[in-house]
Amino acid sequence: MQRLKCFGLKVHPKKTKLIRFGRFASQQCAERGSLGKPETFDFLGFTHYFGRKLSGEVILKRKTMHKRQVSHLKRIKLELHKRLHDKPWETGRWLRRVVQGHINYYGVPFNSYRIDQFVKEIKRLWLKSLRRRSQRHRMTWERFKYYIEYWLPKPKIVHPYPEQRFYAKHPR
Repeated sequence: MQRLKCFGLKVHPKKTKLIRFGRFASQQCAERGSLGKPETFDFLGFTHYFGRKLSGEVILKRKTMHKRQVSHLKRIKLELHKRLHDKPWETGRWLRRVVQGHINYYGVPFNSYRIDQFVKEIKRLWLKSLRRRSQRHRMTWERFKYYIEYWLPKPKIVHPYPEQRFYAKHPR
């Protein structure tokens, strides 16, 4: 707090709180008698929480904020409605950029479930949009699979694990 005051900055009291966070947070919560896991916090579109690796080591994990993902999908749904009469390849080209940008930002370790969820929902919205183009749609799932394979990127983790990034910069 003193450091912020040196620069004339203030912290909004409603947007600031101290939470137990770190290696010993779950142990301290158990000692204090509070139920459940240590608190989480949202920052830069991610929900940060502590989890464990299979080895038992405590590690910081991130997942896409639910509220952010839902609002992003709603915007895409509205845009698909506006692009209803565009050619499918134009919409596919636009969706490729949208999905690739989402994967590039949110493609962090331990977030694969949310990325898969996002891409599946995009597929569902696009198929629904293509089927609304006429009363007798001819867009079957088999035909739509070719659109998906050609236009939509596969969901994947694009960022390295933190320890891999650290060892690349500071080898032993």
